[in-house]
Amino acid sequence: MKCPRSAGILLHPTSLPGRFGIGDLGAEAYRFADFLARAGQRIWQVLPLGPTGYGDSPYQCFSAFAGNPLLISLEKLVEEGALSPRDLDNAPSFPTQYVDYGWVIKFKMPLLKRAAENFKADAGARERAQYEAFCVQHAGWLDNYSLFAALKDAHGGEAVWNDWEGDVASRQPAVMVEWQAKLADEIRARKYWQYQFFKQWSALKQYCHQHGIRAMGDIPIFVAHDSADVWARPGSFYLDNNGNPTVQAGVPPDYFSATGQLWGNPLYRWDVMAASGYSWWIERFQATLGLVDIIRLDHFRGFEAYWEVPGADKTAMRGRWVKAPGQELFEAVEKALGELPIVAETLGVITPEVEALRDRFGFPGMGILQFAFGTDPQAPEFMPHNYARHFVVYTGTHDNDTAFGWWTSTGAGDSTRTPQQVQKEKAFALAYLGTDGREMNWVLIRTVLASVADIAIVPLQDVLGLGSEARMNLPGRPGGNWRWRFTADMLTDPICKRLADLAKIYERCSSTS
Repeated sequence: MKCPRSAGILLHPTSLPGRFGIGDLGAEAYRFADFLARAGQRIWQVLPLGPTGYGDSPYQCFSAFAGNPLLISLEKLVEEGALSPRDLDNAPSFPTQYVDYGWVIKFKMPLLKRAAENFKADAGARERAQYEAFCVQHAGWLDNYSLFAALKDAHGGEAVWNDWEGDVASRQPAVMVEWQAKLADEIRARKYWQYQFFKQWSALKQYCHQHGIRAMGDIPIFVAHDSADVWARPGSFYLDNNGNPTVQAGVPPDYFSATGQLWGNPLYRWDVMAASGYSWWIERFQATLGLVDIIRLDHFRGFEAYWEVPGADKTAMRGRWVKAPGQELFEAVEKALGELPIVAETLGVITPEVEALRDRFGFPGMGILQFAFGTDPQAPEFMPHNYARHFVVYTGTHDNDTAFGWWTSTGAGDSTRTPQQVQKEKAFALAYLGTDGREMNWVLIRTVLASVADIAIVPLQDVLGLGSEARMNLPGRPGGNWRWRFTADMLTDPICKRLADLAKIYERCSSTS
């Protein structure tokens, strides 16, 4: 992948401002793109855009292909006549600095259903033709997903698919025909929401391109157990006769957790996927490249070897490394799609074999500046004087504390670092960065922008100088994640100018970027 020298901001659309309790693909998304352009930023990085399930995590989606209906802009639906302005008059006073997902779903989903009903009754011939063309183009995943989503709601919304009655869980053909007829309107509504999501996202991405901004987005290596992907293709995963994972994904003890991270995702039967020429993966990469310009391949090391944990375990400690067919997989995808614009998320236990796989395909790796000063095994690699040019560096990611939160932490209650280790880490950071510690967020921002790394990405929280209250995710915490939002007044002209000046000084905003 060719990486022109550039800078970008990490911000998931759910964190955008707006009237309806959650960021969406409406006016505030375009205003943020304008801010990026003025600030000399050339990349907008987002998290996975799929329909969220367990814990509201974008890494536990009901589909690896579908978009999140909660990101659909209601105001854009009003603009095109799918909703009336009066439909939005009774919007409650949502919190402005965090997402209350339960409240948002309760308000927004009935309006999306109304829009689908209005479309069914009143859409013109041109709009219907565009919708039908979309359904045909995406039928490979859309038919399964829309049926899965409708069935999930018909079964109360909470039950995992393998807790449904047996003939539905196992997709018996005659029963599927019956349910498709019974849920025809619900299925049609879900297809309509996907049509609207993709239409709105495509328009936003085109606007970004017009302003010199590329979109970067994730492919999580694993998919959620409670997903259309696993329900529709159970033979591609290690499941028992009841549909439960016999082994599950995770990582061993690391910087974030002394007991490892237990993700719970079912693991792939790579032999089955190889027999089909990795067709599902080819479709997944192709679909993602329709959404974004650059793919951040999450947990890249799992494509060389992954941490397999017994299905019944409650922590990730009792796992083992199992080889994966990374080279064969990427060769198949590249043969089908050409050179892949991939950033390899190389965090965790990175072996020479993982590095060789990354280098074989020319994927740039990742570095986290926060990790450069402590005891993380990758700390030397994350020190700026060791960066390669073909590299993507972050002050922190969605899994890190904010720069200000990291800097002001005492280490009290931290399971991975003692207060003494934290103080040693801070002393080294002060010496390395040549600073007195004031405006530490901007010190870190300047450091990554000044580095030789081709791409430098900064979470918006660090640009805004926010503390731990603005952290997006704390790995291992069961709830309270993925909620942070900013307010429109936070994007001030001085902040924009400061970013733009740094991008210009360090040659990250040229027209070739």
